[in-house]
Amino acid sequence: MTRRPRLALTSGEPAGIGPDLCIQLAAATDASGYDIVCFADAELLTQRALQMRVAFKPDATFQVENVPLAVPAQAGQLNPANAHAVLHMLDLALDGCRNARFDAMVTAPVQKSVINDAGVAFTGHTEYLAARCGVPRPVMLLACEAMKVALVTTHLPLSQVSSAISATVLDETIAIVHHDLKRLWGMDKPRIAVCGLNPHAGESGHLGREEIDVIAPAIRRAAQRGIDASGPWPADTLFTPARLANFDVVLAMYHDQGLPTLKHASFGNAVNVTLGLPVLRTSVDHGTALDLAGTGRADVGSLLAAADLAAQLSRAMPGR
Repeated sequence: MTRRPRLALTSGEPAGIGPDLCIQLAAATDASGYDIVCFADAELLTQRALQMRVAFKPDATFQVENVPLAVPAQAGQLNPANAHAVLHMLDLALDGCRNARFDAMVTAPVQKSVINDAGVAFTGHTEYLAARCGVPRPVMLLACEAMKVALVTTHLPLSQVSSAISATVLDETIAIVHHDLKRLWGMDKPRIAVCGLNPHAGESGHLGREEIDVIAPAIRRAAQRGIDASGPWPADTLFTPARLANFDVVLAMYHDQGLPTLKHASFGNAVNVTLGLPVLRTSVDHGTALDLAGTGRADVGSLLAAADLAAQLSRAMPGR
C-alpha cells in the first residue's frame, strides 16, 4: 500500500471512556501515517473534551462523522435509549470496510448489558460483526508484544464451555488461526500451542476426558492438514516465557483461561483482533470503565495500539 491507510473508528458506549479515548487518539494521528474517520455523536465529543479540559479539533487526519444519539449521554450513566446508535456506528464502519471506503475498522468498547437492556440480543463485537458478515466461525485473538492468544469459545458461561468444544469447532478454529496468522502477520507456518480444558490437561483422563476424546484428535487432524499445532498443553505451565518462546500463538479453550495471563503481561497495550472476517477489525483490551468517563484519566494506550496494528496489518493485506 502506497497511500495512507484509512481507518473507521467507532466511539463505543457513549457513557463510557470510548469518546474520551477517541478525543485522545485524535492528538496522536498527525504523525501516525494513517487517517481516521470517527463515527460518534459530534456534540458529545465536543462536550466530553470540555469536561476533560483538553483541546479537540478534528482535521484531515482525524475526521468525525456525526451519528446522533437518541438522548444526550452523561458520563458514567448508561441509557438503553442510545444502544441502537452504538450499533449503527458499527454498521457504518463495517459497511465502509466492505465497500473499500476503509482499510480496517477499530472499535472502542461497548457495554453489552445496556444493549441487551435495549432489547437486542448481543454477546459482543466479535459475534455481532460475524453475524453481519454471514461468517459462522469468528475467532477472538488478543495480541501483545509478549504473546498472542486466540480463543475457542468467547463469551460463554463456564458451565457451557465443555459442550461447546466439539470436533467441528476445533477443526474450524485451528484452521482460521493458521490461515489468518499467515494472511495478516505473514507467518509461513504458524506454531499453534493448543491448551487442554481441564487442570493438567486432564491428567490422562483422571480429571476429564475432553483432551483425550476431542482436543487431541483435533490436533492430529490439523497436523494431517499441514498445520503446526501441538498439545493439549496444561495451561498453568504453558504461559511461561520459556514455553511461549516455542510458539507463535496459544489457542485457549475459554475466555478466562487465556486472557488473564495476557492482560497481566500487557493490560492497556494489548489489541483484540477478530480473525475469520472478510474485513480487518481491531479493538481495545478493556471495557467501558464507566467510573473513568469524563475524568481524563483513561489510558489511550490500547486504542492507539489497536489503530497502529490495524494500519500495519492493512498494509500487508492482499489487494490493499
